[in-house]
Amino acid sequence: MSSRTLPKVAVLMGGPSAEREVSLVSGRECAAALRAEGFEVVEIDADRDLAARLGAVCPDVVFNALHGRWGEDGCVQGLLEWLGVPYTHSGVLASALAMDKERSKNVYRAAGLPVVDSVLACKAEVAARHLMAPPYVVKPYNEGSSVGVYLVHDVANGPPQLDDQMPEVVMVEAFVPGRELTATVMGDRALGVTDILTDGWYDYDAKYKAGGSRHVCPADLPEEITAACLDYALRAHQALGCRGVSRTDFRWDEAKGLDGLILLETNTQPGMTPTSLSPEQAAMIGMSFGQFCAWMVEDASCNR
Repeated sequence: MSSRTLPKVAVLMGGPSAEREVSLVSGRECAAALRAEGFEVVEIDADRDLAARLGAVCPDVVFNALHGRWGEDGCVQGLLEWLGVPYTHSGVLASALAMDKERSKNVYRAAGLPVVDSVLACKAEVAARHLMAPPYVVKPYNEGSSVGVYLVHDVANGPPQLDDQMPEVVMVEAFVPGRELTATVMGDRALGVTDILTDGWYDYDAKYKAGGSRHVCPADLPEEITAACLDYALRAHQALGCRGVSRTDFRWDEAKGLDGLILLETNTQPGMTPTSLSPEQAAMIGMSFGQFCAWMVEDASCNR
């Protein structure tokens, strides 16, 4: 970093969502990296007193390391807009759209991006009968990190018996076979594609526990599939109105070639833990974790 005065950064982490523990790890990692880059950093475990705590700290920039509802769905972004504090990652509308899986699919379709069929339904209806032919997936329509995901196999005897913690309205989505791929966008550039290898479903533990998955970065793919992932990720980022860093996830059925590449969802605040994907892709282009975090601080904005 240069000798100029660097902004004071408040790193938001934790919060009340189901992804609280992951957010705490992301926040601590980012705070440490920013300190090493020369920034003055204050760590804040976000709660209902957040506005008052930010008022006491008076940061120049907020680094939003929250994950899940409230921190990633436009709520905190709206608060930061009201306070007039520049913040990292996407604004209110893009955050809300990306977190709502059904509405974001409508945006993808309008942009000509490939998605699979899905419906929203009451939890009781989903538990009573198959709403589409198995295999299919049942998940909250507004959560991330594979929280509350049920895979209903084609040999299932009946519909899934959903946990009491599932919301009253859920998404039922056709299952897409194939490889797990993901691509990070930073500003107006897609960085690369990672192939995620697991022994089973790419669930919460596979994402965040050490050894839960193996990442091949850059992915060993046909040139047209790599190019399509990068193109689709950037177009999804732009169609949703994202800014800063986002990460878009795909499934690819090799037997179908390009027709087998399906866009699943876009994460407007990708994980920043030691097992996270976006920092690996930044490293692939020669950017250290500290430089990656510093870029996000410098890119921070509001009123969008």
